[in-house]
Amino acid sequence: MTTTAPADPRARLQRRVVTTLIGSQILGGMSLTAGVAVGPLLAERLSGSATWAGLGGTFQVLGSALLAIPIAAVCAARGRRPGLVLGYAAAVIGALGTIASAVWGSFPLFLVSAVLFGGATASNSTTRYAAADLALPERRARDLSVVVWATTIGSVAGPNLTGPAAPVARALGIPSLAGAYVFSVVGLFCAIAVLLLLLRPDPLLESRRLAAAATDTAEEPAERSVLRGLTMAARLPQARLGLLTLALGHGVMVSVMVMTPLHMAHGQASLELIGFVISVHVLGMFAFSPLTGLAVDRFGGRAIALVGSMILSSAALLASTAPTGHSNSLLAGLFLLGLGWSCTFVSGSSLLTGALTPAQRPAAQGAADVLTGLSAALGGAVGGVIVAEASYHVLALAALGFAVAVGLVAALTPTAARERLLA
Repeated sequence: MTTTAPADPRARLQRRVVTTLIGSQILGGMSLTAGVAVGPLLAERLSGSATWAGLGGTFQVLGSALLAIPIAAVCAARGRRPGLVLGYAAAVIGALGTIASAVWGSFPLFLVSAVLFGGATASNSTTRYAAADLALPERRARDLSVVVWATTIGSVAGPNLTGPAAPVARALGIPSLAGAYVFSVVGLFCAIAVLLLLLRPDPLLESRRLAAAATDTAEEPAERSVLRGLTMAARLPQARLGLLTLALGHGVMVSVMVMTPLHMAHGQASLELIGFVISVHVLGMFAFSPLTGLAVDRFGGRAIALVGSMILSSAALLASTAPTGHSNSLLAGLFLLGLGWSCTFVSGSSLLTGALTPAQRPAAQGAADVLTGLSAALGGAVGGVIVAEASYHVLALAALGFAVAVGLVAALTPTAARERLLA
């Protein structure tokens, strides 16, 4: 009689962790993107000018960068679970504040709330790192990418809530553009509940325990300073490449994406059509992540970063030729914009994580998210000014230059053989 050997306890634990993170990521993705399609429109209405329409997205991205610092510190000190909950709790306050800003017609309150709402982005980003904590090196990118992929379900559904949100807003007596944020509040509370109840044991703390047990030494003291984490990562070629790939790729994607709803609205596109285009963009961002992860594990993060650069460049060229309103070239460009981001996001995250020990990771990963957020915030802020003073087409051409820079960084950064194996 043949018996089956018991599964590796670490593998069983990793499957349970990934399953839990998939659940929280779906809820967090839906909550975050519910407001993406209407955020620029609400900003334009509250500010009274298209010039400031990109500031909502900019402040949200800036908030994600700022909140990445305390989230990283909490993760380093207490584990992934409390760190992720911190970000989502801040986002709940931000969503409620956004609804209040729409009711009271307050643009300053809208901006402050956008900063707090960025906590959802920060936690969603940190979740991918939690998926890599217990992963074997040869499966790190795949496990990380599966959790990124899970965001597809919630993130594609989120922008399409703009239609159903209108009757909800009417029933609550709030402006129609604020209705989507009601769904955000509900989804964020559910994501927090999933993490608190199911993410046990904490994957980061468990990975440190296992690393110490494997070497029969005391656990390495955790680095909590994001600044020191940045310094550590900058000294390692693989980690440095990961940092730059993440920051540049994310900046290109956000700068074009946040201004697309305004570009379409100025061409009389409906909210439902705008939501559809953003959904297709989000589909490109997340739906093919498992394939990206497989490619990174097979060919290395550096090669996939180069592929991401080429796809982002194609997307920027398509967007630069798209007429105002809706067009097939804009739809294709936004899809490719998401796909190119997926390549840079998964490859950069895997490159960074593979170069670090479990005790070093939270601080350096937090530094990466700060740089990524600041890059995107700058892109969103400048994007609004470029669209107002020039055009969306000029913005897309500017993004093209940074998309090419991603490829140059990847091509010119040497990666040691040992580091490629870890990626």
